Amino acid sequence: MTVRSAWLSPDGQSREDTRTNQVGALTPVTDGKGRSGVLPGSAGGLYRVTGLGLAGTDGTMNAHVTAGRAVIQSTLDRGAYPVAVTEQVDLTFAGGDAQYGRIDLVVLRVYDDTYDGSGRTEAAVEIIKGTPAATPAAPTAPDVSLVLFSVAVPANASGLTWATAGTDLRPVTVALGGILPTRTDDTAAGGYPGHYRDINSTLQRWDGTAWVPYPKGIGGIAPAGAVTTASYGGQYRDSSAGVLQRWNGSVWLPAVAPPSFTSSLDAGYTTSTTYTAALTDTAVTALALNFVAPTTGAVLLHFGARMLTQSSSTATAYMSVQITQGSTVFLTVNDEYAALYGGPVYGSVSTMFRVYGLTVGATYTVTAMHRSSDAAVTCWFDNFFLRADPAN
Repeated sequence: MTVRSAWLSPDGQSREDTRTNQVGALTPVTDGKGRSGVLPGSAGGLYRVTGLGLAGTDGTMNAHVTAGRAVIQSTLDRGAYPVAVTEQVDLTFAGGDAQYGRIDLVVLRVYDDTYDGSGRTEAAVEIIKGTPAATPAAPTAPDVSLVLFSVAVPANASGLTWATAGTDLRPVTVALGGILPTRTDDTAAGGYPGHYRDINSTLQRWDGTAWVPYPKGIGGIAPAGAVTTASYGGQYRDSSAGVLQRWNGSVWLPAVAPPSFTSSLDAGYTTSTTYTAALTDTAVTALALNFVAPTTGAVLLHFGARMLTQSSSTATAYMSVQITQGSTVFLTVNDEYAALYGGPVYGSVSTMFRVYGLTVGATYTVTAMHRSSDAAVTCWFDNFFLRADPAN
């Protein structure tokens, strides 16, 4: 039969009619097939899934699979098999090989004589024994089965430590539209754009080609670690340093950029009549400040110092700046931007001006530059500083 209906035929409903009409019961993987898996849930909601769990008696090869429910999807014409394990199922694993270790699988398996000719029509919890090898690999799971656990059996093993022997491989499935609480190593694609899953305590949405951390909707602020590349220009996220960031289309920038600041309290001097970054008699050979150009491409640049012209009332001490981006000079040092002072007694001076036309997101370096108007006069600079504030 090509077209099947459930609870319609007056001649009775076949098993295939029932299985193939499980519409809405499963997380979809195609328009006609659902995802095989264990139904999630636990008492009190503490765990992702507890059904069909594996436990054993340490020091023995004896284990059991707990009660639980699952759905196993077969081919499109056979449909999906719902299975319920209502009491624990006891299992005994074979002892270890004399030379090599092996990997066994614990599976929930469906036998259907109509299709497989097995002579059985039932579901069963089984051990699929692996092949011992120097580098053992898990065996292939049988058709129409759901892998629950893999179990590593070392060479010569006569008993296992069950807290570490088994690896949980249980997939889960939920109703159509439900959020899938999946394992951290689950690489399965979503069933449709708009499909959601919870993984690593992060909500993700399938966009048709990849799982995208959520929130990605307009206005959503993504938590720290959830988003590497934004979904749109203007998206916000919380950084690992606790700083709110905004995506400008190519990089993350501070949403509210703090000022950049540096200073020195170690006085130094120069007699050079051309601008120099180096001062004598100070540990700070060149005071420099790095800043990242904000989204406006402009900053307010502040700088200044306590200055004096030693034993001179006619000479002038100049402090100005040079701005570079890498090896490229963006702003050449000159007197027009300088803070200046003349006198044999210290005086504090500073200035400020707007720097614009910066490349958004690029890093710039401001370097303090100094000079004297007279080569015979020593100009001192103390408590000198540089500061860059984001500007409109």
